[in-house]
Amino acid sequence: MGMNDVASAERVHIGFFGMRNAGKSSVVNAVTGQNLAVVSNIKGTTTDPVKKAMELLPIGPVVIIDTPGLDDVGELGKLRISKAKQILAQTDIAVLVVDAVKGICKADNELISVFKDRKLPYIIVYNKSDLVKEQKPATGNELYVSALKKENIDLLKEKIGEFAVDIKNNNHIIADLLVRGDMVVLVIPIDESAPKGRLILPQQQTMREILDAHCCAVACRETELKETLEALSAPPRLVVTDSQVFGRVGEIVPENIMLTSFSVLFARYKGDLTELVKGAAKLSRLKPGDKILISEGCTHHRQCNDIGTVKLPAWIESFTKAKIEFDFTSGTEFPDNLSEYALIVHCGGCMLNEKEMKHRIEQAKSEGVPIVNYGIAIARMHGILERSLRPFPGILKILT
Repeated sequence: MGMNDVASAERVHIGFFGMRNAGKSSVVNAVTGQNLAVVSNIKGTTTDPVKKAMELLPIGPVVIIDTPGLDDVGELGKLRISKAKQILAQTDIAVLVVDAVKGICKADNELISVFKDRKLPYIIVYNKSDLVKEQKPATGNELYVSALKKENIDLLKEKIGEFAVDIKNNNHIIADLLVRGDMVVLVIPIDESAPKGRLILPQQQTMREILDAHCCAVACRETELKETLEALSAPPRLVVTDSQVFGRVGEIVPENIMLTSFSVLFARYKGDLTELVKGAAKLSRLKPGDKILISEGCTHHRQCNDIGTVKLPAWIESFTKAKIEFDFTSGTEFPDNLSEYALIVHCGGCMLNEKEMKHRIEQAKSEGVPIVNYGIAIARMHGILERSLRPFPGILKILT
């Protein structure tokens, strides 16, 4: 998979924010080297967030987001501001573009407070430096640039790159559970909902990280798992399975071999595994008439026996022995008010970036609504969640 084929959800998302006519879109174009956004000398030309996945040196694969001016006016302006704020949920690194002649205004400071509240890395860029006689030296996360004259644009990219390296280096799917030379068995079922001719993204990413850690990956279906384990000269370090066949796989894999699921790995990678495990406990306390939100991050075409709309509701009602009311959302849909729900059951978020997935978990947590993901919910309902968490003893204590 080449750099340009990196999934958008796995790219560092860089959001450019600022007031109207601060030259924000001109800075975006200077950084990207292409006409990404509509630019004119009329205030408020950028009406909607503009997103583009691209290769940005020295950072690598990124998504650049240019947002509408946050001081926009009128009813349409309010809509634009709302969209810009939604982008914050997806943003890994924020760039605040300020008119260097006018300086930081009240609205800029309000946005900086939001960055800080969300613990979002940010850079303050004073644009139009060519019009300023005296400039403060570039210190910390502030610098002067001129989009018009292309001054200090490379320095801005370097600063963005420093944040991006920190983000990439502090996150693992599986590598931190392995040592060089380990063997991992990946159990991948093939059924009517599996995409034709390819593996789904979490399976691809897990396999790639195993190889990057100088370890070996063996993939098989659950129907060949027993024979695969017998064919290995030594037990694998870890078996990772799709959640839907966790029960069957748990019966095959000996107790002395660590077993977990792609969903558990991605709950840790993209979300908050501790919070999601707490959410799984709610499944045992559901009552008749409770309402559950089942939310998927992607907008794929629903398949026969789709896990989100068919299998999960059936499993939940069988497990709880209660008649439950279900709501369903997909893609960017996610309710602003979650208070009516007793529980949220979310997909693994492979099509959402880490920031957006964590934002949804934080939103549920702030409203006091338990949230769990598909895989952890399934493991709980099949009685194997405790075993799937053995690789993470600190989190296992929540259940024991």
